[in-house]
Amino acid sequence: MLQGLLSNLDRDRPLIRVQFTSFAVATVLLPLSGLLACLLTSLMYHYEESTYTHCQVSNYLPSISSAISREPEIYIWRSCVGLHSAPRYLVTVAYFNFYRGRFASRLPELLLSVLALVSSLAENTGLLLLTYVASTESYKIHKYSFVMFIGCSLLHMLITCRLWYVIKRHYVNPEEKTSFLWKARIFLFNISCCAAAAYFFRRHNQYCETGVYTLFAAFEYLVVFSNMAFHMTAFWDFGSAQVMVATLPEDKRY
Repeated sequence: MLQGLLSNLDRDRPLIRVQFTSFAVATVLLPLSGLLACLLTSLMYHYEESTYTHCQVSNYLPSISSAISREPEIYIWRSCVGLHSAPRYLVTVAYFNFYRGRFASRLPELLLSVLALVSSLAENTGLLLLTYVASTESYKIHKYSFVMFIGCSLLHMLITCRLWYVIKRHYVNPEEKTSFLWKARIFLFNISCCAAAAYFFRRHNQYCETGVYTLFAAFEYLVVFSNMAFHMTAFWDFGSAQVMVATLPEDKRY
């Protein structure tokens, strides 16, 4: 039907053309807005249930797992993460092609590029699993999916920082230098927040102190927000690029 409505000239033009910067911002805003909506909804309508802890001490913030496990929060979160996952996979492949072009003659960096591709795919897959399998449905699957997401996220950030350090040393593009600096800062902030969240989670389970689980939840938020910020650095990496959906040009007949 679409082919019949388009002229020959129209078929040779892109059907959709979007600046990569707009594409990257929209991709990150989906899970960000979804998470904020879930947290606010949990605090407003499910405060007692979402802040409940197994040892029944005072807690003032819900964990992310708790905030996305009830209705309507579960539908908001699943919708936002589901919509953002396909563009995330596309960006992962775009980065791999970018690295392959930059490091065509450098075997160590090429191998790291492959590892970055695998870890990024695993990170996004882990996020999808923990999103669509709530902790109230299957705690074990949700738990291991979360570990997969966090572990692959940290590995991907570390490898990415290493690759961009090499790029910064051999190229003088100011945007690439800015991208590396922000990647390194966000990675250090993210791993610090991961360590703090793990410490407060362990302390809560051991001693059941008032407010400790709240500190865990706060640092858990920062882990996720900094993860999103790290992916937003694609704003500098592909600033002049465009995302296009187009039909293949037909052979010209004269």
